[in-house]
Amino acid sequence: MSSNRRSLLVFPREHGAWGLLLVPLVTGAAVGVWSGGQTLSLLPLTIAALALFWLRTPVESWLGTAPMRAQPGAELRLVQRTVAMLAAVSLLALVWLFWDGRNRNLLWIGAGAAMAFLAQALLRKAFRSARIAAQMIGAAGLTSTAPAAYYVVTGHLGATAWMLWIATFLFAVNQIHFVQLRIHAARAATTAEKISAGRGFLAGQLLLVIVIALACALRAFPWSAALAFLPLLYRGFAWFAHKSAPLAVSALGWSELCYAIGFGVLLVWGVRGGG
Repeated sequence: MSSNRRSLLVFPREHGAWGLLLVPLVTGAAVGVWSGGQTLSLLPLTIAALALFWLRTPVESWLGTAPMRAQPGAELRLVQRTVAMLAAVSLLALVWLFWDGRNRNLLWIGAGAAMAFLAQALLRKAFRSARIAAQMIGAAGLTSTAPAAYYVVTGHLGATAWMLWIATFLFAVNQIHFVQLRIHAARAATTAEKISAGRGFLAGQLLLVIVIALACALRAFPWSAALAFLPLLYRGFAWFAHKSAPLAVSALGWSELCYAIGFGVLLVWGVRGGG
């Protein structure tokens, strides 16, 4: 068994998903700490989130629902050992997290995340062509780490927690859509060709602007926090006007990671410092 195949059997292949998991977690924790919260439960939450996210890949390899299926013998033993190890780590982290009746409201967030992942799995199974939609639904589960981190730090599951979840989810949806557009429109050379290929993305950008403006006008979202979306919106609109260049997937991934980090920093400032 090659090292590359071994890695594909047990490690998540969606590298961008790590960012969609960790950036919201850090963002929610930072807002919570800025609000005067404590970080005692943040470590078990982080361990549980990472272990459970990692667990999905070897489980799918074991069950044969992933593109890479474990073959009987050494490969199957590898994924079984990995599943056992990650399950044990996640169980211990969850026991630590909920010990003595603490953090019980996390069950509501966990239920929401579980429903999102279940819907994603069902959509993938029923419609193989609905890959982007499935990724966006899965993003609702990944970004649940934002309200979860805020809650375990502050002990409050209220408007701010839900606002963080919605904001990070909207960011994730836009990012997923943009990355898929860049991949599928890699050969688009002119602005007209880009617009033809990216009409759905453009509509999504405009809808995002409207949603944010309405949320701010209704005082459900701070205007200062809305600034976090500006770099994201600019890069989306600017792509249609910029000169076409060969697609470098690795560079695109790093660029989107930088946008994610920048979004998190600006959102934290907007929710607490700018509010």
